[in-house]
Amino acid sequence: MSKKKKIFLPKDRYFGPTGGRKKMALILYQKIADLPLVCPHGHVDPRLFADPDYRFGNPAELLIVPDHYIFRMLYSQGVALEDLGIPRRDGGPVETDPRQIWQRFADHFHLFRGTPTGLWLVNELHDVFGVDIKLTGDSAQDVYDQVAAKLAQDDFTPRALFKRFKIEVLCTTDAATDPLAHHQAIRRSGWAGRILPTFRPDAVVNIDTVGWGDNIAALSEVSGVAIDGYGTFIQALENRRAFFKSMGATATDHAALTPYTAELSPQAADAIFQRALRGEAAAADAAQFTGHMLLEMARMSIEDGLVMQLHPGSRRDHNHSLFERFGRDMGADIPQATEYTHNLRPLLNKYGTDSRLTLVLFTLDETTYSRELAPLAGHYPALRLGPPWWFFDSWNGMEHYFNQVIETAGLYNTAGFNDDTRAYPSIPARHDMWRRAAVNWLADLVVRGMLDEEDAVEMATELAYGLAKRTYKL
Repeated sequence: MSKKKKIFLPKDRYFGPTGGRKKMALILYQKIADLPLVCPHGHVDPRLFADPDYRFGNPAELLIVPDHYIFRMLYSQGVALEDLGIPRRDGGPVETDPRQIWQRFADHFHLFRGTPTGLWLVNELHDVFGVDIKLTGDSAQDVYDQVAAKLAQDDFTPRALFKRFKIEVLCTTDAATDPLAHHQAIRRSGWAGRILPTFRPDAVVNIDTVGWGDNIAALSEVSGVAIDGYGTFIQALENRRAFFKSMGATATDHAALTPYTAELSPQAADAIFQRALRGEAAAADAAQFTGHMLLEMARMSIEDGLVMQLHPGSRRDHNHSLFERFGRDMGADIPQATEYTHNLRPLLNKYGTDSRLTLVLFTLDETTYSRELAPLAGHYPALRLGPPWWFFDSWNGMEHYFNQVIETAGLYNTAGFNDDTRAYPSIPARHDMWRRAAVNWLADLVVRGMLDEEDAVEMATELAYGLAKRTYKL
């Protein structure tokens, strides 16, 4: 057996490359490294916090099986998802031995070198679980034992880690039909941790969603509104938004293939809705209705004060055979070219200057940063640019973002950072990468004489903490 090597995690990682920039980045980083974490958007399951005695499963169940960032890379190299314990839709056989799953993961861990997932995992294993040896095929079972031993300790419950991670607030993402039972249990428990819901209506707004009719029935039941047309549909949505707000929600979240917006008359919207109820809606109907509903959601946000987030540009479930076997969110969502200037104009012309609206916009098309998004955010008072998202939540993605957005949009027209993750233990590592990228960018401005150190510290604090807290009204 080969000698196990130590994890490489230098304190000045990511900084530089020049000595002066590296030194200044480290100075700035030390000013913000211990700031609390504001997590305004993500997908951590609230049930983790509803039960004060909740325990994570084994290392494979925690770190591999639910994380498409991990298994999409392994799948790309020929590892079957069945061999990683990913449940099949038909209930067919999959690997159930967590040690075997972990071993396969460790055997292929070299695939993650130089990727954000690899950097997060190394940071997570070291700082959260106290692992100081590299994860390889040879060290796999030793690392598994170390992580499993930590998970058995009382200070590794989700609530204990919430305090250890210095999380000030964490927002989940919840379907419009969700009764928020876990959030209600958290509230009843008297626990001081702030876990807030976020209103996600895609499954009832996007009429081409699989099972849309069942989702409408669920919305009718949970809202107490008998939905028989577009008018009652709007009433039900407003009812649910009010309930989410009463449970502490400060934001909504919307996914769409494109940021297309267009206003329909109530009669035209109802005609599409009725066709959808009959199962007769065409693809053009779905695009028109989603575009109209984005304007409606902006109107509702102006009225109820919920921040509106828009995540367009992902062609979901690109690999049809994988979807057929395993369902959604299996790592086969692929970005596509996205146009914002014309698509968003109807919404921004109607609501973009209303100070009551905050619209946080994301992209999976980096080519739009300096051409469209920065100029739009640098003009419309309602618009803020979200941080690099999904495939660009990476060191290079963050560098591109700072270099292409800030000169035109300005720092204060951006929304700070959100981790947008299901992988709860990775949250500190994700925020740490953002903070390091931010101070490295600022350090370059300082050493070039474009910014003094005092302003750089203030800007770093905003990027790490203030912008997100203020944008999302937290």
